[in-house]
Amino acid sequence: MIIFVTMATGIDKAQKDKIFEEEFFPLMDDLYNFAYHLTYNEEDANDLVQDTFMKAYRFIKSYEQGTNAKAWLFRILKNGFINEYRKKSKQPIKADFEDVVAYHDSEEEKANDVSVDFRQDVFQGIIGDEVTKAINALPADFRLVILLCDIEGFTYEEISKIVDIPIGTVRSRLHRARNLLKEKLKEYAEKLGYKENN
Repeated sequence: MIIFVTMATGIDKAQKDKIFEEEFFPLMDDLYNFAYHLTYNEEDANDLVQDTFMKAYRFIKSYEQGTNAKAWLFRILKNGFINEYRKKSKQPIKADFEDVVAYHDSEEEKANDVSVDFRQDVFQGIIGDEVTKAINALPADFRLVILLCDIEGFTYEEISKIVDIPIGTVRSRLHRARNLLKEKLKEYAEKLGYKENN
């Protein structure tokens, strides 16, 4: 549950609540899906979405009502993810022995368990496990534009604003990301009977 504290921003609480109810809250599932594809962790994705809504509430005066709410929120989420990623990458890696043992035990149980997480099952049904692995293996900048363009359906102009890079860079990254995916998935596609056209 997301809880907001009223702050003086030039917009009264009733206006904020209306914007959130009409424009922002309907996008919560889209934000969660994007956050999950960035983090691949439910807890981190939920934290990222909650942080996004808190920042949106805090900086609501910079949002122009009736414009592209999805692009505005995705940009906040993307910036939050990058900031958290940078913070974590500067910290030394810590591992608790008990956590490692518990992880290995749970992996053995998963191997023996026939049931699969519903979300994972649905996602795999949409684009397949091999494609998911290939997207996950892309560098973060390339994965970001692929997710925004090919999964979320944003235009180049919207991606440019979300990621804060020129449209030419969006096109370049998308082209390179698709080529990387093509190379990673070539063998998989051949197994399914697809042949490359020259």
